[in-house]
Amino acid sequence: MEFIGRAHDLNLLTGQLASVTGGEAGTPGRAVIVTGCRRVGKSRLVQEFCDRSGTPYSVFQATRGRNPVAERADFVETASRIDSPDAAMVRGMPAVDWNQALRTLAIAAPGDRPSIAVIDEVPWLVEQDHEFEGALQTVWDRDLSRKPVLLILVGSDISVMEALGARDRPFFGRATKMTVDPLDVADVQTMTGLDAAAAVDARLITGGFPQILTSWRPGMDRLDFLREATADPLSPLLVAGELSLLGEFPEGTRSRAVLQAIGSGERTFGAIAAQAGSTGTLPAGTLNPLLKTLQDKRIVAADLPLSTIADTKNKRYRITDSYLRFWLAFLERGIPLVERGRGDLALSRIERSWTSWRGRAVEPLIRASLLRLMPDQNWPDTEEIGGWWNRANNPEIDLVGTDRAPVAKAVHFVGSIKWLENHPFDHHDYDALTRAVLAIPGTTPDTPLVAVSRSGITDNAPVANWWGPDELVAAWRTT
Repeated sequence: MEFIGRAHDLNLLTGQLASVTGGEAGTPGRAVIVTGCRRVGKSRLVQEFCDRSGTPYSVFQATRGRNPVAERADFVETASRIDSPDAAMVRGMPAVDWNQALRTLAIAAPGDRPSIAVIDEVPWLVEQDHEFEGALQTVWDRDLSRKPVLLILVGSDISVMEALGARDRPFFGRATKMTVDPLDVADVQTMTGLDAAAAVDARLITGGFPQILTSWRPGMDRLDFLREATADPLSPLLVAGELSLLGEFPEGTRSRAVLQAIGSGERTFGAIAAQAGSTGTLPAGTLNPLLKTLQDKRIVAADLPLSTIADTKNKRYRITDSYLRFWLAFLERGIPLVERGRGDLALSRIERSWTSWRGRAVEPLIRASLLRLMPDQNWPDTEEIGGWWNRANNPEIDLVGTDRAPVAKAVHFVGSIKWLENHPFDHHDYDALTRAVLAIPGTTPDTPLVAVSRSGITDNAPVANWWGPDELVAAWRTT
């Protein structure tokens, strides 16, 4: 499969390897913690980097639930295959613990030229053996960092990987951190061959996950892709969501129920509690830690209204990954229909709610895209873009540009998103925005009004600026 995109990520890793090659670090070795959600393409990225590097490398991938003795033996065998004169010395070497196993890597790695050592699925090793982290720190300090090796630690459990480098953990201060995000909308456009507006739709549906995007044939429109996917119970679009969730949130767990509530469209704490409870409202003492865990894992985000006055009581929760959001909203319930050959019914459900679902799902992508364009000559001090709402969601403002968050010193602009195929932003939308703007703390009658529209704007909508699909996608091509 052709490797597309990831230029930024590859450049980051190349820079780390250059530090090893050039001897720029305090010690010859360098360590990088690479994390990101499951199925985002971390392993493929690292393999591509190794293949392009032209240096000796070894890649070890842990297996969840495996016998630790067999796991360590496999690790030693992997280390013995690195292209180095000393690699053969460790073949068959016993490893009664991770101290010994990791030392075989230090022995096998060449000492006269740079090399790369990858340990994939690190959280599973931590889960198998609580001494792994301590052993990693000891061997790194005493042996491995003394060689010109780039150690790449990969894992999908973001909370575990971030804890690996935390202040109270053994490996603290020894590694830089890197997060691999899904493919951005510009890469999605490249893979699918779609125009900018359709590429945004494709990004929302697939979440930018390479495994799903490979099934979107170049030039295929949204409806054809969904029709084909809902006709096949084994299509990546259908199965990836369940595979991702099952690893961490099996059916019947409270975390899964909370995710389903948010995925169905509930955004407030009270509504989520009512929806997620099996026999009644989920108690706050139960829901609060569940939401915290989901936020720690970067699966759920909690947004606050952005203005010059703090408002911590009006949190709105959302699924961070648009594909998982789409899967929970439509596909989880649609899988039984697809399995009995009625994918047409699943597709009909999607089409009935597509416009309203997309209208809210596109907001985080648009804000992120605009933030990549800021600051600019019109708003040189804008560094945050969010939304604003009150308790009744009346009004609810799509775009608020400010100097900082969560409490701004100044509001730079206020805007509206109109993401419809055949309806431009017009004077009715402009008038509604004009009426609502003064509800936002920090605004004045002179606060500039802006718009984002899929279908352009009419002449009688005198906004200060507006952006369309082409500008949003182009923002991700900026280097």
